[in-house]
Amino acid sequence: MIEADLASGKHSGIVTRFPPEPNGYLHFGHAKSILLNFGLPREYGGRCNLRFDDTNPEKEEQEYVDSIIDAVRWLGADYGGKALYASDYFPFMYKAAEHLVERGLAYVDSQSAEEIRANRGTLTEPGRNSPYRDRRPDENLSLLRQMKEGRFADGSHVLRAKIDMASPNINLRDPVLYRIKHAEHHRTGGDWCIYPMYTYAHPIEDAVERITHSLCTLEFEDQRPFYDWLLERLAEGGLLERPLPQQIEFARLNLTYVVLSKRKLIQLVEEGHVEGWDDPRLPTLAAARRRGYTAEGLRRFAERIGVSKANQLIEFGVLEEAMREHLNEVAPRRMAVLDPVKLVIDNFPADQHDVALVPNHPQQPDRGRREVPFSRELWIERDDFALNPPKGYFRLFPGNEVRLRYGYVVKCTGVDNGVVHCTYYPETKSGTPGADSRKVKGNIHWVSVRHAHAAPVRLYDRLFSAPNPGAERDIIEDMNRDS
Repeated sequence: MIEADLASGKHSGIVTRFPPEPNGYLHFGHAKSILLNFGLPREYGGRCNLRFDDTNPEKEEQEYVDSIIDAVRWLGADYGGKALYASDYFPFMYKAAEHLVERGLAYVDSQSAEEIRANRGTLTEPGRNSPYRDRRPDENLSLLRQMKEGRFADGSHVLRAKIDMASPNINLRDPVLYRIKHAEHHRTGGDWCIYPMYTYAHPIEDAVERITHSLCTLEFEDQRPFYDWLLERLAEGGLLERPLPQQIEFARLNLTYVVLSKRKLIQLVEEGHVEGWDDPRLPTLAAARRRGYTAEGLRRFAERIGVSKANQLIEFGVLEEAMREHLNEVAPRRMAVLDPVKLVIDNFPADQHDVALVPNHPQQPDRGRREVPFSRELWIERDDFALNPPKGYFRLFPGNEVRLRYGYVVKCTGVDNGVVHCTYYPETKSGTPGADSRKVKGNIHWVSVRHAHAAPVRLYDRLFSAPNPGAERDIIEDMNRDS
């Protein structure tokens, strides 16, 4: 689509945008959107704007703005160092609203929210016109200006577009453009007491910023007719320049064993089920960084799953594999024993220790080697010893020989009070001529008891036990709403 637009001369370069609402921390789904929106201009020439859709003052905070900027930078996205804000365009949005009112394309509705909802109709029944729909333009303009001046209470009036209450698309049944909110905004303070709806603000922001391709997820597909209707009306009135932005939808990211809904993540945080937005069990980018995930790993994941118009549930293991691939390339290696069992080498001098030369990365010799102390008493993993081993078990068991990684070959002589006993073959040290004098199939890691450092180790598995958490509850809630 982009290549066709460039080839036809419709655009000389592309401009995209990443438009988060600052009411929470970014998650894996946002990472996919960031990498797509910033990646396309890099590939085809152009730029991507970081724009905060801060149109809901009651839920937005500077903390979220700062965390989003941090996450975007961490992913390596270049937005020119200057973030944009929907609130920067509030004056123009209001000017556009007055323009629509003057042309008879919008009106002030004095119904309550419940009445508006009741008269909206259903998927099978048309909506009913508001009793205030035929107010004269001058009356609507006067009411709108009084709304802006703060003369009315919250909920007493809204501004609605005048389109078609019988439209099969509910989003065209006179959608609300402005509502009254006497609330402090994190950037504009108390300058405004009416705020634009996201569906009204978003297309205007795109047009003002000369966005060429407005990429969003499939849940906004039904909103596209209103997106186009609004921009066409404003372009007809000379308020916007052509060509107008084009909205393009793709499937959002869905991962097994996590939830990628900001609303549900907020619930997990605010109800104390997790220990904040950066709890490593969460799928937020702040949490992923604490968990050890890398930006490059997320880029590989996004490239691997691609972009589709069809909803799909991606296995969490696909993300983990992308992370392992990158970490395998860049992470230095260290030995640690998580579930320790003591191993004593009975024929190693108790008052001595040796040094094993261990590579910092087995596949990258240029990273050098480090000295690791080796002594008579070692910690090994509990899983690396079995008193009665299953078939095909090549690690330690009575009578078997294994190599202590980068150290010596040892033979298990038995176990006493939970301590494994071995003897070692001094000539088999790794890196010496005798290293291959004894052929063994097992190779286990270890840590010297005398030289070991205790450390907290946090092991994280899936956040939820169900592959598609919330799906069953969502179905039940939908059934209850329908009934």
